[in-house]
Amino acid sequence: MLNKLLGKFSKDLGIDLGTKNTLVYSSDKGIVINEPSVVAVNMRTDEILAVGEEAKKMIGKTPAHIQTIKPLVDGVISDFEVTEKMIKYFIDKVHSESFTLAPRPRVIIGIPLDITEVEKKAVEDAAKSAGARQVYLVEESMAAAIGARLPVVEAIATMVVDVGGGTTEIAVISLGGVVTWKSLRLAGNAMDNDIIEYIREEFSILVGEQVAEKIKIKIGSAATLNEPMEMEVRGRDLINGLPKAVVINDSQVREAIGRTIKQIVENIKITLETTPPELVADIYEYGIFLTGGGALLRGLDKEIARETKIPVRVADDPLTCVVRGTGILLSDPELLKKIILPVSEEL
Repeated sequence: MLNKLLGKFSKDLGIDLGTKNTLVYSSDKGIVINEPSVVAVNMRTDEILAVGEEAKKMIGKTPAHIQTIKPLVDGVISDFEVTEKMIKYFIDKVHSESFTLAPRPRVIIGIPLDITEVEKKAVEDAAKSAGARQVYLVEESMAAAIGARLPVVEAIATMVVDVGGGTTEIAVISLGGVVTWKSLRLAGNAMDNDIIEYIREEFSILVGEQVAEKIKIKIGSAATLNEPMEMEVRGRDLINGLPKAVVINDSQVREAIGRTIKQIVENIKITLETTPPELVADIYEYGIFLTGGGALLRGLDKEIARETKIPVRVADDPLTCVVRGTGILLSDPELLKKIILPVSEEL
């Protein structure tokens, strides 16, 4: 009874719990939070020092008693308590301007395709413990397709490749369900690690995750660029331990991340091979849609199109497709009923 009463004063939320970023959609204001999935904890006092952007700034710069924790690995919860605190922080932040003392929102959360029942239950429990009165789980690929305004409930095949931070999800959707799919633990983070490894081998310099990500965003590409690009990179010289700067160009970055991109493309082909022929005909006609932050990598659409011989389109604002999809579901109960995943216990 109290939950229902508090629920009337709460804003329903859609959450994209990503490995790299967590996005939150509020039923009345749209996307209100887009912050890194990072939490800084004081290990002496067990106190949360910072969440999101503030915590990300601390990565690699903390003393021994402060830890920066990424509570989600490959799209699933690896640290339950920290995830719960992070979700609670975001729920409270959304409600901070209203007069709700104890927010009890309905929450829709996007989850990976290959998630186990135990992992599904962990997401549900974390959201409930953080204050949600009802938790609905939807597949991220489905939410991304809905966010990209694709016809998910019609008898038309829609192929979505969602390249996130920890996972790449390849799904063929028709009549409100996922027909064939593949989930890879290869995405943006794997590309960052490729860049770190390449710079270490080629230049004997050690760089951090944040530097590698900057390189990928600034000059990274999957296909040859019309104009060459380069940037200066600073790191620690592995030979003498002193700071050192080198210049890296786009073709070197392309070489570094090439293996990961090739594996993503190969798995798209494998998914197409296992898709019923009627649906493949639709995909050939309507194309493949790229969503997720990885879709912003220069030339990724051209490389996939070249390899598959199928037109590839990047969704509008691919980074927010999943959370926009959860937002659409908040306002469309009929559609939510059709695609919601069964919960692990009665809510």
